[in-house]
Amino acid sequence: MGSKLHIIMFPWFAYGHIYPFIQLSNKLYSHGIQISFFSIPGNIDRIKCSLNLTPPNQLISLTIPPVEGLPPNFDSSSDITTETSELLKVALDQMQPQIKTLLSQLKPQIICFDFAHYWLPPIASELGIKAVYFSVFSAVSNSYLTIPARMLDPTKQLTVEDLKNPPQGYPKTSITSVKTFQARNFQYIFKSFHGGPPVFERVMSFITACDATIYKTCTEIEGPYIDYLKTQIGKPLILAGPSVPPPPSGELEEKWEHCLGNFPEKSVIFCNFGSETYLDNTQIQELTLGLELTGLPFFLVLNFGTSSVDAHAKLEATLPEGFQERIRDRGVVHTGWVQQQHILAHRSVGCYLNHAGFSSVIEGIVNDCQLAFVPQKGDQFINSKFFSGDLKLGVEVNRRDEDGYFGKNDILKAIQTVMVDTDKEPGRFIRKNHSNWRMFFLDKEIETRYIENLVDELVVLA
Repeated sequence: MGSKLHIIMFPWFAYGHIYPFIQLSNKLYSHGIQISFFSIPGNIDRIKCSLNLTPPNQLISLTIPPVEGLPPNFDSSSDITTETSELLKVALDQMQPQIKTLLSQLKPQIICFDFAHYWLPPIASELGIKAVYFSVFSAVSNSYLTIPARMLDPTKQLTVEDLKNPPQGYPKTSITSVKTFQARNFQYIFKSFHGGPPVFERVMSFITACDATIYKTCTEIEGPYIDYLKTQIGKPLILAGPSVPPPPSGELEEKWEHCLGNFPEKSVIFCNFGSETYLDNTQIQELTLGLELTGLPFFLVLNFGTSSVDAHAKLEATLPEGFQERIRDRGVVHTGWVQQQHILAHRSVGCYLNHAGFSSVIEGIVNDCQLAFVPQKGDQFINSKFFSGDLKLGVEVNRRDEDGYFGKNDILKAIQTVMVDTDKEPGRFIRKNHSNWRMFFLDKEIETRYIENLVDELVVLA
């Protein structure tokens, strides 16, 4: 039955969004569903490496309309900065005729789309195609931020104080409030850029217009938040199960294998905040000094959203004076892409200090790395509270309420909790919980059950 189904995948153009769509595509294809995948030219080669393109699956390159301010040679997710992201939304909105033509030609039964594509459900409906929102964000973060209860009074502009507290009817969990700097960051989703609708309006538009929503989660993990979302969206909500990444293919680069191989098992701190999260100079200074204070070996990745030449120069300029020399025998500082899954799976890596991106956290869990969080924006703040508060399988670095400042000793204390003081509470409890959740995420029967149910639901929907 599934073999008769053709689904188009249309994620936002940043790779952090593309990869969950690839994971879902491969799982659906393994159950007999045909996949077509849309993206922009610069992402095509990278997607090819991960997407199962066995016929009749296909990868389709879109044309980016010219937008004032967007570089004419722009075509890759690796070039996305805060500024280009907003301009790229303008380009996305101008793709409507192109997408309508492709849908008319391909004639899928379903198209799965991302958060920015608010105009897609009406086009799909006109063509007799079901439009399904696939959220790459967690249920817990969406239930806090992007639900109708956040805008009960459309004439009232939400304040920082409003956003510090959960919306009306929110489940009683460990997430009772957020800090001032986090609530201030949340205001971004209510802002308009270049005359386009804010993120919140985009989401509210398609919530009422789409045919169903898919979340890459399960009731065992986010049950209360899933139940709350169901009361808010009024559309079928389908669960794809825990989004556990497949084991990485190939080998770790020889230089990193050689470097990590010099350290004892589970002793290295791997620190990476993703390709689209950038720390300011003060944060970098305190982070690096905090890692140095731990006395443990570490592998730190810092990105700046600039060209590789500029990034290396900026890296050198932002590190504390004498830092590179002091940590030469036990620390690596790198800018640019690295084989994250290979590194997390290395026997010497025992801790993952990260930004609390949902997929990244799960990668850390399944690779048996203890977790410490320094969330930087949006959903990461809620995810961090969820993993450290509800699930209690990691620790969040302490931050100042007003501006989010953390010092070197805050980094040190978080690492010590999960890596050094493991015979004390809360470190001992966190480790036990971490072990239990790792077993859950590695249970293939759970994953299979959810995917099979998802396929059945999509067949019925189509």
